[in-house]
Amino acid sequence: MSESRVIGARASGILLHPTSLPGPGVGDLGDQAFRFVDWLAAAGQQLWQTLPLVAVNEGGSPYNALSAFAGNPLLISPAELHLHGLLPAEDAIAPDLDYEALDFPAVMRWKERVVRAAYALLDEDEELHADFVAYWKAEQGWLEDYALFRALRDEHGGRCWADWPEELRRRDPAALNIARHELAEELNHHAYAQYLFELQWSSVRRHAHVHGIRIVGDVPIFVAYDSADVWANPHLFDLDGDLRPTVVSGVPPDYFSATGQRWGNPLYRWDVLEQTGYRWWIERFRRTLRMVDVVRVDHFRGFESYWEVPAHEETAMHGRWMPGPGRALFDAVRRELGGLPLIAEDLGIITEEVEALRDDLDLPGMRVLQFAFGGDDPENPHLPRNYVHNAVAYTGTHDNDTILGWYADAGGPERHAVDQLTGGGGSEMHWRLIETVLQSAAGWAIVPLQDVLGLGGQARMNTPGVPEGNWAWRLREGELTPELAARLADIVRKTGRAPAERPREEDADRAS
Repeated sequence: MSESRVIGARASGILLHPTSLPGPGVGDLGDQAFRFVDWLAAAGQQLWQTLPLVAVNEGGSPYNALSAFAGNPLLISPAELHLHGLLPAEDAIAPDLDYEALDFPAVMRWKERVVRAAYALLDEDEELHADFVAYWKAEQGWLEDYALFRALRDEHGGRCWADWPEELRRRDPAALNIARHELAEELNHHAYAQYLFELQWSSVRRHAHVHGIRIVGDVPIFVAYDSADVWANPHLFDLDGDLRPTVVSGVPPDYFSATGQRWGNPLYRWDVLEQTGYRWWIERFRRTLRMVDVVRVDHFRGFESYWEVPAHEETAMHGRWMPGPGRALFDAVRRELGGLPLIAEDLGIITEEVEALRDDLDLPGMRVLQFAFGGDDPENPHLPRNYVHNAVAYTGTHDNDTILGWYADAGGPERHAVDQLTGGGGSEMHWRLIETVLQSAAGWAIVPLQDVLGLGGQARMNTPGVPEGNWAWRLREGELTPELAARLADIVRKTGRAPAERPREEDADRAS
């Protein structure tokens, strides 16, 4: 078996981003995260897939992050901090926030107050203070730029770095030194938020490992323009003399969009990255693999070739395909970090060259049941009968409708094909479709939690191209019942995906 192979024995898991957990303001890494892991174990699951765990901006999208390296401070649990003596009780009380309409800016303001209150206690604990200093030193390669970026962004009212004063935009050394001195406390607050995130996420992850559950993370190929990554490394991106993008990311016109999708991310200067030995990417994967066990690489096809759109174009129609780094990038990562525990998100316009790169690297691709019924191609890779072991099968992804929402909107021929596959319509269609995916030959099968709950389209996580109302779906306390776990566990057993018997380890301490 190749050193890069990810999938071994058959297994299944659940897709749920931590922000969707029950909790005040937003789901966090407190008690509900531990209880979710316990429920996964009771349901016979061995995988927990999340979206990117990175620091988000005011829109809340984990795919439009303020940093490709920093953890999401919104996930910090005030209750968990108080439990371990890191936050006074009065500062752990949540404000009155609307549960249904997740207000990311309001949650950001609250969690910033929480971090400040926790930081005020830091000097009272010498051991904790020393550990924080050691963390800052160990992560300095990315943390110093991130903390300074966040402090300066706050200082300038949340404006994009491209609108800061010229000497800060261009990172004049003297100006940056002055900012580090004047904003020293702000830098400390943002760095301490990262430290607290690390403490809590590490504790949740240990708890998952005790129960035999691996974490599947996510790395988007592109980064946001308004990010510490682009501000700190402008030479790695295709920017003009004014530090504005000359070309941006997107995908060409297709069945789903007559004008394509103009994502707008700045594009990499792959020639410059190659000259550095792909150092930035190596460090990005190193950092991510400290937080998760396996990484889903979003828009994998962009590493073979990507759609380049002139920045002045309003749509993606007038772009062109450009060569990506190909295998060279992944070879550089493997030489330094070892194997490649990656899943290739190989959806969309996939060519033979993309498939060859995926297979040459021995990476599992993705199969999505919702894409199986859009035509009469007998070789459609998303038809369950065409699944292979080295693949991860899904009922749907975070960008799709829920399986019941999709089925409700399906046209006549599509619905007929689904009914033929599952043995007819009627109630509990979501369970029949889940079982179809779990019965398949795919080595791993992952189901969004909304599908297990049998929720309709109102529970979808994201609607691509729609700027408002995304990333806000929340699980309600009490919805994950023992009966639901037992039913899922029964399907897991019947489809040969049950975890092997393993010795019970002592439960991981939820230590600070």
